[in-house]
Amino acid sequence: MSGPSPFATWWSTYALATGVVSVGLDSAGYEVLSRIALALTCAAWLLAAAGLAQRAGGRRAEAPAALTAVAATAVLGTGFSAAGLQPLAEALLALAMLLWAVLLTAEAGGRRGTVFLRCVATQGLAVLGATLAAADASAWLAHAALVLFWLGLVLYGFALFRFQPRQVEEGRGDHWLAAGALAVSALAGAQLLSADSARLYLWNEENADVLRTTAVTLLVLALIACVALLLAELFWPRHHYDVRRWATVFAAVVTAAATLAVAAALDTPWLDAAGEVLLWAAVAAWLGCTAWAVTSARAGARRSRVRSRARR
Repeated sequence: MSGPSPFATWWSTYALATGVVSVGLDSAGYEVLSRIALALTCAAWLLAAAGLAQRAGGRRAEAPAALTAVAATAVLGTGFSAAGLQPLAEALLALAMLLWAVLLTAEAGGRRGTVFLRCVATQGLAVLGATLAAADASAWLAHAALVLFWLGLVLYGFALFRFQPRQVEEGRGDHWLAAGALAVSALAGAQLLSADSARLYLWNEENADVLRTTAVTLLVLALIACVALLLAELFWPRHHYDVRRWATVFAAVVTAAATLAVAAALDTPWLDAAGEVLLWAAVAAWLGCTAWAVTSARAGARRSRVRSRARR
């Protein structure tokens, strides 16, 4: 989420966060708003793809931006699946899997928050795979998504080992991926539970219990991590806009979406109500970050014009 390719990075992170907004709104029953967010996601994804393709023409694209694009592709596919566009969702799953396989071993962010992107991308694929498995009644796809789910948790463990704790104080927004990766893992677990049906019979009672326990545990950890990171923001405020702030927005919206998904999988009404409250708080964060980005871009443009006149 940092590096010399700001165009692709901005649109990739924006597409990822906005795509999860679409998924969350759809889960809460706000179909029209969800489709609007999906359209914005699609536009941002296309711009990110153009930026990454242009950069790849010169030299290899920055791994964090590319891994973010993989996760955004999976989220966009999940949105298309929710909208009933299964062929498009399947095509995006194939594309995301191909990119993921190429990038899985790429260096992603040293010891900053971007080290969690491998987990985020892997769990994004698990979410899309489980969603398509439910839509297409495909048992093999659900089991493949289950493998990705457990692999994602292993990758989270490796990332946590490498992550520098001082990033909680010094990070510019991408340190929130530590919480976002937990939340998207909880979302994947919930989607795997919801994919089961009498027609598919994916999991026996023992396996379903393990999935339920894991999904709930991941959600609780994600919520605790979000509270801890929010408190850290109060102690060490960051006053300047940075593109990595979209990782913070992503963590907020995916935690809300995971709460709604776990509530649906466990049929827990009070958790569903809590998820909707979190969703609207996350939408407010998304709107705030959008306004902040626009204001920062305008200020940057004004500074550029002033410097241009001064050189004359």
